[in-house]
Amino acid sequence: MKRKIVTINEEKCNGCGLCITACHEGALQLINGKAKLVSDAFCDGLGDCLPECPTNAITLEEREADPFDEVAVKQRMEEAKKGHTAAPIPCGCPGTQARVFERLPMKEAKAPHGSAVPPNIGHGAKEGNATGAESQLRQWPCQLKLVSPRAPFFDNCQLLIAADCTAFAYAGIHQDFMQNKITLIGCPKLDAVEYAEKLTEILNAHDIQSLTVLRMEVPCCGGIVNSVKKALAASGKVIPWQVVTIGTDGRIVNRT
Repeated sequence: MKRKIVTINEEKCNGCGLCITACHEGALQLINGKAKLVSDAFCDGLGDCLPECPTNAITLEEREADPFDEVAVKQRMEEAKKGHTAAPIPCGCPGTQARVFERLPMKEAKAPHGSAVPPNIGHGAKEGNATGAESQLRQWPCQLKLVSPRAPFFDNCQLLIAADCTAFAYAGIHQDFMQNKITLIGCPKLDAVEYAEKLTEILNAHDIQSLTVLRMEVPCCGGIVNSVKKALAASGKVIPWQVVTIGTDGRIVNRT
């Protein structure tokens, strides 16, 4: 049959993988660093992936193609959630390749002046870390806009969703908030996207144990909280969650 379907210009494709997460049918994958249409039957022809492509490599064309198979798509996505098939996680671009890091529990040691410092102080400086503090980031990517909703590191995790500026305003973010959590960062003002849809996909695809939202006290940060509320409502799941607000001077000003 003749219908509209996506076509990808490989010369323009930079392998960023943003179209992969934008496609809700799993019709696209990165192969050898380029986005590819896996099957005509998986593409609904609506073009949700088009606006995400930064190089305009994706267009819709009308051509002979297999009809869209909604049943096959549903089965494919269910299998991906269960881990029976490879989920379409961006992997062609180093910046979006899913990775998991093993982190040792943070321990307190006393510095000569009595303040608490990590026990490996000095060793970290040799590795380019002046303080010796161990990073608590447990996965990559951490940018909410780039992460795949079906990434396996979400399974049974404690999830931290942090506004970009919190890491700069609150010095102890690694110790106090990121430790033992999967961390996602974003800015609803600068990204100019609605996070609720992707967060809903994450909640639907995984058993999230708890959710913490770390925001700044500025009004625009309310957008990230609203997205989480929408996602929780849309998923229908009851998950313990809290909102922690950081002041522009770096203090915790509120917990709800």
